[in-house]
Amino acid sequence: MNKEISGVLSVFQTPFHESGEIDFKTLRKELDWIFENGADGLVMAMVSEVLRLSSEERDQLATAACTAARDNGGPCVISVGAESTLQAVRHAVHAEKTGANALMAIPPVATACGEPELRKYFVAILKATNLPLIVQDASGYVGRPMSIEFQGGLMNEFGVDRVFFKPEAAPLGQRLSDLRDATKGEAKIFEGSGGIALVDSHKRGVTGTMPGADLIRGLVPLWKALEAGDQEAADRIHAPLGALVSLQSGLDGFLAVEKYLLKRQGVFENEIVRGPVGFTLDEETRSEVDRLFDLMIEAAESQ
Repeated sequence: MNKEISGVLSVFQTPFHESGEIDFKTLRKELDWIFENGADGLVMAMVSEVLRLSSEERDQLATAACTAARDNGGPCVISVGAESTLQAVRHAVHAEKTGANALMAIPPVATACGEPELRKYFVAILKATNLPLIVQDASGYVGRPMSIEFQGGLMNEFGVDRVFFKPEAAPLGQRLSDLRDATKGEAKIFEGSGGIALVDSHKRGVTGTMPGADLIRGLVPLWKALEAGDQEAADRIHAPLGALVSLQSGLDGFLAVEKYLLKRQGVFENEIVRGPVGFTLDEETRSEVDRLFDLMIEAAESQ
């Protein structure tokens, strides 16, 4: 079933048992909770720890996410990026079979290949299914930037309904506008900064935002305020939210804060991140996260 891919599309975090296995019961609780708090859809992506999962686990996670999205009446985007084209195509085919509404893919991380090779990679994914593909430039924290010309060329070749974008290369705002202008304003572009750049990105015409689940209670009201043109309300929510996101450095920084806040909100049983990890929360950071989160919730609930 075709569903509109727009608005607040929450990237869920993957809960684990103490044994290291995926906690699917808690996962379903999280996915339902995301919709209960107003999200328009689900995304399985980098902070779902896809790069730390086996291929079989990625399939299981994709199936669970698509099932929950279908039960809640929203779309589901599944990240299929991998270190080989064969793997990425395998994940893409499975995602389509399990009910995904769109795919998303980063380039391979370990291979510094040129854009001709990257084109083969993305074209293979596009040809493997009939789903839209969100081309994710995640070079703000992994990999290398892709040129605007390369990305726009994929959309021109396959069409505006097949190729979407999630630009995360620095400088984010300028890159987003360059991509918008290069595609004559036709491209569907999604913001992926965790919300820190959402106010600026919304002014540049994004179709939606893909934040982590932990801040969904702030991001949904923020998106609604921006859509309604209520800049004052948007600024009240964004001030503590942006400060909170600024405390997170790199992928593991996001994961540590996200899982801490999901546990604090009664969604997760623990804060386990699959190791090795490159960032852990100290008590002073936890205290500041708590303070800013409380301010964000207060601003969001005052609308």
